[in-house]
Amino acid sequence: MIYNFLPFTVLPLYTSMEKIDPRLHEAGADLYGSAWATFRKVTFPLALPGVVGGTLLTFIPAIGDYTNAKALGGPKQQVIGTVIEQQTIAPAATSVGRGAVGDLMVGTLVIVLAYIKKAGTEELV
Repeated sequence: MIYNFLPFTVLPLYTSMEKIDPRLHEAGADLYGSAWATFRKVTFPLALPGVVGGTLLTFIPAIGDYTNAKALGGPKQQVIGTVIEQQTIAPAATSVGRGAVGDLMVGTLVIVLAYIKKAGTEELV
């Protein structure tokens, strides 16, 4: 799963960090800021849209990635995607599967909106 989703995290983070002006790091050093303080007060806040974008682009597909869990995990290993698949394939439990899909979509939406609100990047929505 790491090989599948790593580019979805790295590319938004790279493009966000590429836009940061190097003179800001020099200014942080000129103001006697340590490397950690400069990262914490300059680099990270400016790269936060890339962090949020990369996290969301990785989190949302990873929720429903049941094929990797099915291929790599054992029969006792279940993720939400495999449970939904089993519930939607079974003829007697299709309404349970549909309800689980709806719950997953609403839960994902709530988590994403809370994450964006907490990160302070409302302009991404």
